[in-house]
Amino acid sequence: MADNGYAKAVLVTTEWLAEHLDDDGLVVAEVDENPDLYEEGHIPGAVKLHWRDDLQDPVERDVVDREAFEQLLGGLGIGTETAVVLYGDKNNWFAAYAYWYLKVYGHADVRILDGGRQKWIDEGRELVTDVPSPEARDYRAQERDESIRAYRDQVREWIGGGDVALVDVRSPAEYSGELIAPPGYEQEGAQRAGHIPTAASIPWASAVRDDGTFKPAEELRELYAAKGVGPDVP
Repeated sequence: MADNGYAKAVLVTTEWLAEHLDDDGLVVAEVDENPDLYEEGHIPGAVKLHWRDDLQDPVERDVVDREAFEQLLGGLGIGTETAVVLYGDKNNWFAAYAYWYLKVYGHADVRILDGGRQKWIDEGRELVTDVPSPEARDYRAQERDESIRAYRDQVREWIGGGDVALVDVRSPAEYSGELIAPPGYEQEGAQRAGHIPTAASIPWASAVRDDGTFKPAEELRELYAAKGVGPDVP
């Protein structure tokens, strides 16, 4: 892999991103739970990734195939060696999903903007409504990395085994079965209420500070350890 000159930190600060927005080897992408926020205003030059329209197979609930992924990223001006910085609303909920997604297909340099969309706004940084028209790039994805995925039958085997920890990051009301969708969304559909047996409830928002930045490693270790999830447990 070619060296783009950046330090290989996964999290980048708003200050760092503001200084590097015009870099040729970097693309910023917004991935929101509420995709309409992008049109209301986004970081200058940022492209939009829609969690469903772009990142979900139209036939089955799975990641898109390799060819579609290559076309998607290439069309957004992302090359194989491009550094990609992801950010979004709701404490980077779907930005983190997109991070995993790019790693499934082997993209080497992916970052997350610590604090996400809200921290950028809270600091009074610029938002624009202009939609960029990036020049298409040639993108070559790797074969899917199945080692960072889990499938239903695997999870069923892990239930109660003690060797693997299951963590539910949804809201407490969804975990308890009171709701079948996130708070604020229509409660309809064929989903079954409740959670997978033995799964620990560690809501996504509990991993961040008030400003949306991730808590330091020691606090996260304490948070997970209190639920029986240690650093040596997969």
